[in-house]
Amino acid sequence: MNPAEWLARTARNRPETPALFHGEEKLADYAGFNRKSASIGAYLRELGLGRGDRIAVVLPNCPEYLPVLYGIWYAGATAVPINAKLHAKEVAWILEDAGARLVFLQDAQALVATGSIRDDVDMIEPGSPRFTEMFDTPPLDWPESLGPEQIVWLFYTSGTTGRPKGAMLSGANLMAMSLSYLVDVDEVRPEDAALYATPMSHGAGLYNFVHVLRGARHVIPRSGGFDPTEILETAPRIGNISMFAAPTVVKRLAEVARQTGAGSDGIKTIVYGGGPMYVADIQQALDVFGPKFVQIYGQGESPMCITALSRADIADRGHPKWTKRLASVGRAQSVVEVRVVDAEGRPLPAGEVGEVTVRGTSVMQGYLGNPEANAKSLRDGWLWTGDLGQLDADGYLYLHDRAKDLVISGGSNIYPREVEEALLTHPGVQEVSVVGAPDPEWGEIVVAFVVAAEGTTPEPVALDAACSAEIARFKKPKKYVFVDELPKNNYGKVLKTELRKQLQEQEVR
Repeated sequence: MNPAEWLARTARNRPETPALFHGEEKLADYAGFNRKSASIGAYLRELGLGRGDRIAVVLPNCPEYLPVLYGIWYAGATAVPINAKLHAKEVAWILEDAGARLVFLQDAQALVATGSIRDDVDMIEPGSPRFTEMFDTPPLDWPESLGPEQIVWLFYTSGTTGRPKGAMLSGANLMAMSLSYLVDVDEVRPEDAALYATPMSHGAGLYNFVHVLRGARHVIPRSGGFDPTEILETAPRIGNISMFAAPTVVKRLAEVARQTGAGSDGIKTIVYGGGPMYVADIQQALDVFGPKFVQIYGQGESPMCITALSRADIADRGHPKWTKRLASVGRAQSVVEVRVVDAEGRPLPAGEVGEVTVRGTSVMQGYLGNPEANAKSLRDGWLWTGDLGQLDADGYLYLHDRAKDLVISGGSNIYPREVEEALLTHPGVQEVSVVGAPDPEWGEIVVAFVVAAEGTTPEPVALDAACSAEIARFKKPKKYVFVDELPKNNYGKVLKTELRKQLQEQEVR
């Protein structure tokens, strides 16, 4: 199925319903949104682009983003959304790997300067005569008909280690994800609004589909990104906003709200995921905003759709397992099965740690041109996520870490997240990330990179005491490294590869 059909149907059924906003300014209703996209689709067809062709979008969050995406699908082509904050050389690599024939981008010159762009790659910049010409093209009557397995979104992983891989997402994958949102995450009504404060090339953008289906509003912040003050000030005026955010974004939003005394007026739902949400952080966010939160766990390979921790679970302070469940990522979403398995793929009993695997209609078709990665990640219909976790008897999944982040010290497995949770109980710890470092005696030792809370200088002995109160002695860090900030990618994920590199450089010196 072609995602643009949902747009076309909503425009037919609710043509005057408000659709596209820049801040509080309405730019288009659904009839106008649909016409923009249909005109772009017609323009792309005139260029000879259509089914099977890959068209990249390297734009920051902007009012044109969604019409461009749906224009690509109107033509029947495959969209390749790429984070606009990536370096030009990183973008060039993805374009080559994807075999993109055309790219929408802001700075063509920077891309050309890399010397890595094929001569046959066409480029269109917003504001250019060609960009304006697209919207003046007589629109297509209806989107190109696509089968359910046709690849419509080529989703490049965030690349926290190595080169990103292109997960091939079909129309069926995206429809399953969107319908699962309505069942497992949140209801969507026409009076609701999706706020895109994080990159639309990834998680935030993937939630556009269900909001198009329901005829809801789509709001691009004036800042084009995450500005906590802007969100807190405009939410009451926009009303009923829902947004996707990394845990670091949720934490920052709650901090600003607490400092300014801002409430939760206008905020309907904040869906968080994409990294570990520490129990202390979500408890503080609940204190500030109330029961506005839902957690999801997914990957680009099963977009936004593996497990969900419901609003009710997160808000139920009276439940005897409330604190424990806040540390989980919830239960399997409706369109998938989730198992924790050993190295041979055998399901493990509740409470045992193994690799998380998932099977269902949201799981990708495979990685583009990467049979080695496909053989490793897709086995007998199951996606091997690379995440270590355990299921409890009630079906709640508890993630520990990426398999590659496991620390093995003296023959014992140590999961960085449990060390991080223990350290965060100390009031002088603002942020922390734990990695393993090679050690001739122990194999590896635990190293904690700590960002101190403002105005504090926590002593290692006090941090050791915080760990001793929560975890076994052998899991305590052997070394603390105090830093001003943790290295993160554009989605708020801590780059542990960079932390390990820092340790290696220190050893060399």
